[in-house]
Amino acid sequence: MWGRVVAAGLLAAGCVLAGGPAGAQGLSPDTINKAEVKNPGKGKGADPAMIKAQVLLDRARFSPGVIDGRNGENVQKAVAAFQRANGLKDSGNLDQETWAKLTQTSNEPVVKEYAITDEDAKGPFVDKIPGKMEEQAELDRLAYTSLREALAEKFHMDEDLLKALNPGKAIDKVGETIIVANVENTRPKGEKGAVTKIEVDKKQHELRAYGKDGKLLAVYPASIGSEEKPAPSGEFEVRVVAPNPSYTYNPEYQFKGVKSDKKFTIKPGPNNPVGAVWIDLTKESYGIHGTPEPDKVGKTYSHGCVRLTNWDVRDLAGMVEKGTKVAFLD
Repeated sequence: MWGRVVAAGLLAAGCVLAGGPAGAQGLSPDTINKAEVKNPGKGKGADPAMIKAQVLLDRARFSPGVIDGRNGENVQKAVAAFQRANGLKDSGNLDQETWAKLTQTSNEPVVKEYAITDEDAKGPFVDKIPGKMEEQAELDRLAYTSLREALAEKFHMDEDLLKALNPGKAIDKVGETIIVANVENTRPKGEKGAVTKIEVDKKQHELRAYGKDGKLLAVYPASIGSEEKPAPSGEFEVRVVAPNPSYTYNPEYQFKGVKSDKKFTIKPGPNNPVGAVWIDLTKESYGIHGTPEPDKVGKTYSHGCVRLTNWDVRDLAGMVEKGTKVAFLD
């Protein structure tokens, strides 16, 4: 979405998105941690092997987006990227050779027990996020709507999968021990400036990050542009990284559903239209940013900008700096 984004002293133009449940049954940590690939994602519910694959891909920075236990398009693209990086045929399918390579990337259990803390529960939270942007501007903060939503994002999970893995558990209670994807602190810590070039692939709906030696460091699913406001072409640079941005709507953009003829500002928070981080580009009014709807990343469009999940954009933001090259590929 085009608009204006403010954070850490930044006032710049921004973007916002234009626009299955995981019915896991009988899953246990042991079942998931010991899963082997057969026909992942073929059943009606979440698949243990697919949960395992998604967690392993996430750790290796071949992001599947939201961990939901389903064999969706984002997962298939992540598998294909992993295969290319490892000299395998990029079918996007979890064959035995790919599975062997993937399971060698980490020895940590892929799901674990986690006790909900006071820090998790302190919020702030809001009852709901209004659908209209003018009403969003009335909130003091675009916070999470529940502890379950906050925990799902913390562990890169689909809320339905989090609920399904914890039947009978109080996911809103401090001290409750729940089962979560073991992704917290398992990605290697990225260093500032480690990424020297970013490729935004408009056809593949993915962002690729490279290091100084040209090595592929990360691949993230992305929502990129729209027919109404297509993403640019050519090469640009990162101008500044702004965590926790606010968003100011300009009526000149005339978004559908927005009736205000005056500017208004939507305050920061993970459910802000541009999510948790804004990476400002030298192309005026364009940036790479987060989202309040992680399950839609890579499946819908963004008004010209590049939209990642909040956890992926935080990860990327930790590895870029002013001057990082950003190439939009047609």
